[in-house]
Amino acid sequence: MEPVTHLMTGAVLARAGLNRKAAYATLAMVLAAEAPDLDTLWSIDGPVAALQHHRGWTHTLLGLPFEALLIVGAIWLLHRWRTKRGSTTTLAPIRWNLLYPFCLIALLSHILLDWTNNYGVRPFFPFNPHWYAGSFVFIFEPVLFAILLIALVAPYLFDLINSEVGARRQTFRGRGWAIAALIGIVALWSWRAIEHSHAIDLATARNYNGAPIKRVFASPYPGNPYRWHVIVETPTFYQLAKADTWNNRLTKAPDDLLYKPQTTLATLAAKRSWLGEAYLDWSSYPLVTDAGLSGDLDYTGLTVVTFHDLRFLYDTPFLHGREHPPLSGTVFLNQDHRVVRMEMDGRAQH
Repeated sequence: MEPVTHLMTGAVLARAGLNRKAAYATLAMVLAAEAPDLDTLWSIDGPVAALQHHRGWTHTLLGLPFEALLIVGAIWLLHRWRTKRGSTTTLAPIRWNLLYPFCLIALLSHILLDWTNNYGVRPFFPFNPHWYAGSFVFIFEPVLFAILLIALVAPYLFDLINSEVGARRQTFRGRGWAIAALIGIVALWSWRAIEHSHAIDLATARNYNGAPIKRVFASPYPGNPYRWHVIVETPTFYQLAKADTWNNRLTKAPDDLLYKPQTTLATLAAKRSWLGEAYLDWSSYPLVTDAGLSGDLDYTGLTVVTFHDLRFLYDTPFLHGREHPPLSGTVFLNQDHRVVRMEMDGRAQH
């Protein structure tokens, strides 16, 4: 999920009552809810390094206890700094033994949220490198975002109203709103999971010119739980389609039929490159294509091999996946099929 949803989830979890149990609980849980995405710093080393390590160690069950320890340690240093400045007052008691499990809860919420979208996570790495993806929530889900935002903002609005009528101000506000938001999130997930299963059943029931179906996948659209991007894999082609689970309708466009590209010496060499190995390790529906000689004057004589992931090859209000497929890789090879250049989304790896 995008960062703001993670941060708000941490705050809502704390507001659900944990902030009354230990001081710094809200700060700790907000930091922990976003901490696993520190692996985006790998992008400093280049886009291929970022692809290889994103949702890596920081998103594993093995890594979470260490992340929780670092966050609690940082807050302990903050507390020491405040104490030396004479600021010792906290609304809740200081309980370091509770702050650590609270951090673990927020860290787990990050993995759970990431699992619900179609990028996937591998929480059992390195013991199990398999990527798991619920694929029923878009990376930015407006309904989920609104639920969390209302839960955090509404208590302050009601507090303003209460202050005008002279009502007593509560020390900890928003517990009921936070609990209601968490229940709402679970209900939204359940609804979307049911429709996701419905979309796969809808696509599986169709005939594709008699071709046997190997796999079926459905990617979510934001906002609308009845609309899905469907991939049907057969031995020779991929059929893309839009599934409307409200009307039990499957819509296919002429360019939704993609024949599986031939394997060439160039695609074999590209798959063995750093980018190729990282891409194929992550992507469950890769489309690796030998695009022939580059038309770019700067790369004359080089063969271009492209990597696309069919799970993201569709358009939404936040994603123009057909015209500009996200998470796409390009490998340039010379006449000896040696890698000359690698790019992710147009950004070169140096």
